[in-house]
Amino acid sequence: MPVPHPTAPLGSLRPTRHDVELVGGATAYWEYGPADAEKTIVAVHGFRGEHHGLEAVVALLPEMRIISPDLPGFGETFPLPGRTHDLAAYTDWLRAFVSAVAPGAVIVGHSFGSIVASAAVAGGLATPGLILVNPIGAPALEGPRGIMTRLAIFYYWAGARLPERLGTAILRNGLVVRVMSVTMAKTTDKELRRFVHDQHDTYFSRFADRDVLHDAFVTSVSHDVSEFAPAIEVPTLLVAAQKDDITPIEAERRLATLFPHAELVEIPDVGHLIHYETPGPAASAIRRFLAPSAGDTR
Repeated sequence: MPVPHPTAPLGSLRPTRHDVELVGGATAYWEYGPADAEKTIVAVHGFRGEHHGLEAVVALLPEMRIISPDLPGFGETFPLPGRTHDLAAYTDWLRAFVSAVAPGAVIVGHSFGSIVASAAVAGGLATPGLILVNPIGAPALEGPRGIMTRLAIFYYWAGARLPERLGTAILRNGLVVRVMSVTMAKTTDKELRRFVHDQHDTYFSRFADRDVLHDAFVTSVSHDVSEFAPAIEVPTLLVAAQKDDITPIEAERRLATLFPHAELVEIPDVGHLIHYETPGPAASAIRRFLAPSAGDTR
């Protein structure tokens, strides 16, 4: 049985699963909310995650139509055939996905998804707005956990270079996943910590193979949103955590100044897991951003 979220009504979600052929392969995606909703969002999840990771936020935006795909090589979406899974591949995929499934949608990106979404919008993906949750706002090696990033680089390098069975087993090792989960979780709420760990245990190792995982990791530490911010002309919302170990809040504040039109919302007492630990404030910020004249109803 999945561990329930203590504040988000995940049991109320009734998503519809779809598949679409694009960029040479099939993408699995899930559609939430009313088909005739005033707002449509395409939500791009983070590294090693899949669509379930954003469901706590989705559950608090029931009035919106939200399209949530699994990134190529993760969850139920196959890798892109014949492609290195670098930033160019992911941005090509996202532009093709939005064009085929939800043209004109607002784009949301969490963590690694913030890099993919920003690069795609800067590269010409048409959207009325961009929302970045826990954006990767500075080079990974410059963050407060630069040493941990270097260890992670070695970990993913070793997983890709060791004999396949051993390398894959190391990359899917449950103890490593749990250490990562414990490190990132900031909440002291026992039920919420149980939910966070269960989510990581259940979904964090649903990658297609070690090559895809290594490609995506290299991409995640080789780029950040600041590269693309000056070229993004659409209104942008940054939802940042004041205790984020990956991008410190000072870097997020600097990032906000690089966009022509950006609003920064800071959430206290949370780190890189806004989508799990504080989905309510995140959903409220998204609602206000998309309907500023209507006010927040939640």
